[in-house]
Amino acid sequence: MTIYNFSAGPAVLPQEVLKKAQAESLNYAQSGMSVMELSHRSKEFDAIIKAAESLLRELMDIPDNYKVLFLQGGASTQFSMIPLNLAKGKKAYYHVAGSWGKKAYTEAVKLSQTIDFDPILLASSEAENFDHIPSFDSSAIDPEAAYVHITTNNTIEGTAIYDLPDTNGVPIVADTSSNILAVAYNVADFGLIYAGAQKNIGPAGVTIVIIREDLLNDEPVLSSMLDYRIQAGMFSLLGA
Repeated sequence: MTIYNFSAGPAVLPQEVLKKAQAESLNYAQSGMSVMELSHRSKEFDAIIKAAESLLRELMDIPDNYKVLFLQGGASTQFSMIPLNLAKGKKAYYHVAGSWGKKAYTEAVKLSQTIDFDPILLASSEAENFDHIPSFDSSAIDPEAAYVHITTNNTIEGTAIYDLPDTNGVPIVADTSSNILAVAYNVADFGLIYAGAQKNIGPAGVTIVIIREDLLNDEPVLSSMLDYRIQAGMFSLLGA
């Protein structure tokens, strides 16, 4: 009997993928080791991470001036990592159309108590139980702001953004966890895209961040593990 999980969370994986993973759990690429035993500095793992990035770049048509990072901590860690890296001393706008957008904004407000930046609620449909995507006037956005944060697909509420809003020239930062690779967005329209891999791409445990190079932070943040520039320089192997 085959059981398919259609609930929110980890996605169904093709049976042939599971069978290949099963076989390689004992001997990956004739290395004599499990794929779970490989050193992150081995030639076998180097080939894995380079192939993963190359395939993602091909599938999403990611421009050369964007870095692709494979990080830990789940997409929720990005709620803090984004303002830490991008928003110091600036405004950051939050468009809240569902539960995950609300969590991102809540974490930003919490972080602003200790880090110098100003999280601003741009629009919210919470009062109507998130039954629609709220609109906003782009002229209300300070063009010097760090970013406008959106969630492209609200799995709990059943709403999605397909046509990106006008943000008065401010970079869009998007949580695309539940529709990455399912919608053909133009990566160049975003400053930063992030997503937990488990819903559309693979098993839980990896968070993908696609960031335009000019948005990489100039100053170090509180932790090297939370520093985009350091992670990019280490090819996502910091702390591996």
